[in-house]
Amino acid sequence: MAKFDLAILGGGPGGYVAAIQSAQLGLKTCIIDKDKLGGICLNWGCIPTKALLKNAEVYHTIKHADMYGIKVENVSVDFKKNIQRSRDISNRLSKGIEFLMKKNKITHITGIGKLTSKTSLEVKNKQKTDTIEADKIILATGARPRSFPGMEFDGNRVISFKEAMLLDSPPKKMIIIGSGAIGSEFAYYYNEFGTEVHMIEMLDRILPIEDADVSKEVEKSFKKSSIKISTGTKVSKIESLKTKVKVHTERNGKEEILEGDIALLAVGVTGNIEYLGLEELGIETNGGTITINEFNQTNIPNIFAIGDVSGPPWLAHVASAQGHVAADYIGGHSPKPVDYSNIPSCTYCQPQVGSLGMTEAQAKDAGYDVKVGKFLFQASGKAMAVGDTTGFVKLVFDGKYGELLGAHIVGSEATELIAELCVAKSLETTWEEIAMTIHAHPTLSEAIMEAALDAFGLAIHQ
Repeated sequence: MAKFDLAILGGGPGGYVAAIQSAQLGLKTCIIDKDKLGGICLNWGCIPTKALLKNAEVYHTIKHADMYGIKVENVSVDFKKNIQRSRDISNRLSKGIEFLMKKNKITHITGIGKLTSKTSLEVKNKQKTDTIEADKIILATGARPRSFPGMEFDGNRVISFKEAMLLDSPPKKMIIIGSGAIGSEFAYYYNEFGTEVHMIEMLDRILPIEDADVSKEVEKSFKKSSIKISTGTKVSKIESLKTKVKVHTERNGKEEILEGDIALLAVGVTGNIEYLGLEELGIETNGGTITINEFNQTNIPNIFAIGDVSGPPWLAHVASAQGHVAADYIGGHSPKPVDYSNIPSCTYCQPQVGSLGMTEAQAKDAGYDVKVGKFLFQASGKAMAVGDTTGFVKLVFDGKYGELLGAHIVGSEATELIAELCVAKSLETTWEEIAMTIHAHPTLSEAIMEAALDAFGLAIHQ
């Protein structure tokens, strides 16, 4: 029986960050995972999908090289190499996490873990079973794609994002159910490689949690790229047949059956709370997630939960932030809880989306005297030079005090540009402070300064 100060169940972006942080604080730490370290994010999500999306972006640029005065002939795609590049990157990074475990003297245990008491875990690996004792335990078991009755994965015709990353070739027609980040990213990716893509969204717009103007801009760009979009449409059933799928839809009382080669189900996730021994210990759960306080403690004080298993927002950087908080708290410090009002959200299709804080509608509903500034990239010299003027920066301010309430960027490099505004919001920066901060010229970031000026009627370049 091995004894530790802290045992962490799950090696994703929350688990491994918590492990490193706790080890640096002097705690004897182990991390338990049934698969490669890095979790879904590193192995099947955040990182490899961005590699695939970069492949698509490069291919798009080559196809449109003529606008840059460059002629490219006889372009072909090695799709298997396209996929393999993403797998190679994930494997390299997973080995990097292994190195960090060794560097920080963290014990890595491979197997499936289950709570057997408040201070013990049973770990099974093939035919071997070990018992781990720990003063504190962090549950970081992540989440999995959600399915519904009549809409089940079969890994062949009805697939999740995981299978979508490993297809041998682009299907002729793909039906994507769900238009959040995952659905939108794969819509862009497969469309670039020639797949006829049809997106189905139950709500009235794609990327429904984003600001309405952002959703409209992405939808306009997608339709221009010949992606079909059906909003306000419910899927009742998916038939997986030998050579195709049939997706049964309903809109405004009208039923329609859509046929395709593949159906990608991207309708959210649910926490991996099963078979952890939660019920036996009386650990509280709610709607498929573990209930936690501001320090990520469960109702059993020495057991913590971080990342997707503890509920939304289901983002890798949230899991890492929670891992920091939990490890600091366990280490005897008084960490500042995660500020859930200032978490950036990014979607990596083209055009990219980066956002944080309140949408314009949310700010109005909250009773603020709202001032909105917007700057279009079509008025940006850098965007023109780069050759992509799609999108805008939209900033939402409190008119009374000038405080930044929300930021919404759609366009080239939006996922990088949003970081400046995260810092601004955390510092309770005003519109004037953003507007008077000198931004380098020519840059895309100048659009942030211009949007701040526009909110109060002082825009220079539009």
